[in-house]
Amino acid sequence: MPYFVYILQCSDNSFYCGSTHDLEKRVEQHNYSRSAAKYTRGRRPVKLVYYEKNKTLAEARARESEIKRLKRSEKERLIETAKIDDKLRHSSGCLEFS
Repeated sequence: MPYFVYILQCSDNSFYCGSTHDLEKRVEQHNYSRSAAKYTRGRRPVKLVYYEKNKTLAEARARESEIKRLKRSEKERLIETAKIDDKLRHSSGCLEFS
């Protein structure tokens, strides 16, 4: 089962980074559920702006920790690079997750 590390952009333009095994469900929880992280509950709606797949939960959590240590400008570069890659994959018909 794959695990995901993700970055959400909150309504106040801040970023939230987390990890999960069910990305779609977790983003929905952040937007609508009481089980959302306390940080995002007060900053709804949130938008998924970045994600990575990992093979294990340990890898996902380690990567989450790395991303959380990045400066905002570094996170923005990571997000922008992913958008460029997604556009290229999408144009070739290989986009796996939207």
